[in-house]
Amino acid sequence: MFKIIDGGICAAKGFSANGIHCGIRKNRTKRDIALIVSEVKAVAAATYTTNLVKGAPLTVTKNNIADGYARAVICNSGNANTCNANGIEIAEKMCCLVSKETGIDAKDVIVASTGVIGQPLDIEPIEKGMSELVAGLGDHSDFASEAILTTDLAKKEIAVSFTIDGKECKIGGIAKGSGMIHPNMATMLVFITTDVSITPAMLQKALSGDIKNTFNMVSVDGDTSTNDMVSVLANGLAGNKIIDSEGEDFDIFMKALNTVTVHLCKSIAADGEGATKMIECNVNGAKSESCAKTVAKSVICSSLTKAAMFGADANWGRVLCAIGYSGADVDVNKIDVAFSSAAGTIDVCKNGAGVNFSEEIAKKILLEKEINIIIELNDGDCSATAWGCDLTYDYVKINGDYRT
Repeated sequence: MFKIIDGGICAAKGFSANGIHCGIRKNRTKRDIALIVSEVKAVAAATYTTNLVKGAPLTVTKNNIADGYARAVICNSGNANTCNANGIEIAEKMCCLVSKETGIDAKDVIVASTGVIGQPLDIEPIEKGMSELVAGLGDHSDFASEAILTTDLAKKEIAVSFTIDGKECKIGGIAKGSGMIHPNMATMLVFITTDVSITPAMLQKALSGDIKNTFNMVSVDGDTSTNDMVSVLANGLAGNKIIDSEGEDFDIFMKALNTVTVHLCKSIAADGEGATKMIECNVNGAKSESCAKTVAKSVICSSLTKAAMFGADANWGRVLCAIGYSGADVDVNKIDVAFSSAAGTIDVCKNGAGVNFSEEIAKKILLEKEINIIIELNDGDCSATAWGCDLTYDYVKINGDYRT
């Protein structure tokens, strides 16, 4: 039903993108500003960080898409527009610069910013680079995905094709996120485009419903960023009958959206600052979905568990410890734990107690790049999944002098 395709955010009909180096970053080899444009006005939806300290672009974006529509996304990296006295002015100016070069109403622009917090953001390089940025608009999802990165080591993008109402539809996304990753109702920076025809209310419903089980289940370091935002533009050019209520078409769209967001979640977790391994925690047999989520997120966030995964140490006691302090309603005497990867699966705990297992085989399993921690609570039929990464020496090195 869902086919992975090339094109990222430019896969859907009517979308173009670009990313260039305009001078925010000192390193001229790194792109630092991205632009995404729909050839027609699109339905827009977004979710934002719940951190009380918020970047000014989030405030401006929220105002701009209050009517449920937008046509463009502008995002800079290298310097976050956060905790600046003139932050709103700068964010609005970025929207106006897009308007000046494209003719798009400044109120139809989503604006975002990422990088060091608390440093003044100079509008001059953005202003000087805008003409080049707009002139280069095209099938350049890769340029845009590169331009929004900070400490990320890899670009994160995906696109999917599917069918609704007999029409071929496409949805694509790009993301950035490597450190300060512990979302709450949003995540890092994620930009999604689709040519599906859908109402503003249903698009917001789809996005808000999806992130509860995707982006909000990712954690790299336990810090919720000030600039987190997920936004979606849907321009309707696929020509399907407009999705204005729940039903089969909405369910298909939700599954397509989830295919994109889960891929981006895993990409973000795998590219955590200093990370060498992506960790997926699957919790089954919980009394409730809330219980399963609480357990999965607690294990993924455990610094001791993350450190054990870095060292390929099958220290399952750290997993039980994280479950025990999570606050979830569980019976510790029923818990089973196993570690799994491409190298195999090994049971390490049954009914809350250790079992005999081969340390040699366990180490081989935990030396893989992608590891699954499988938890069976044996207390119900609800499940949840969370994603994270190992905790390494390099995480401290990266963040010890991040600003300087």
